[in-house]
Amino acid sequence: MKSMQKGFTLIELMIVVAIIGILAMVALPAYQDYTKRARVTEALNLMGGAKAAVTEFYANYGHWPSTNQSAGVAQAGSIRGNSVKSVTVLGKTIQAEMNTSAFDPSPYKIGMVGSSSGIAGSVFWSCKTSEPGYPGGGAGAEIPPKWRPAECR
Repeated sequence: MKSMQKGFTLIELMIVVAIIGILAMVALPAYQDYTKRARVTEALNLMGGAKAAVTEFYANYGHWPSTNQSAGVAQAGSIRGNSVKSVTVLGKTIQAEMNTSAFDPSPYKIGMVGSSSGIAGSVFWSCKTSEPGYPGGGAGAEIPPKWRPAECR
């Protein structure tokens, strides 16, 4: 009588482990970039309310608000999320400071800078990272383009 094989050979198991290792090696860096991009997107979403308030302030008064309070939004430290430490209104710039733990070791900052087009009350927003000369100042490294959402690349 012929005996039937029950189970896998050592070679077959080693091949499966090697394939899983290769897939993990490729997928893990892509997933890490995805999570960092999601953290930056969280900052842009938290800045959305301040953008609306600053736009409304500019439309009503014809100049930019100088602080969160004058724009009618909550204090900087109370607008926060899992990856965002604060959202600050600095004139025509709205700046979000990221938690250091979200982007070890650098405390990144990202901002939206408003510009008027000359049409009464209309404001256009552009995305800025914390490169040298960043409006509002502050330390922090530039957020690499691969971590920025499409609107900020």
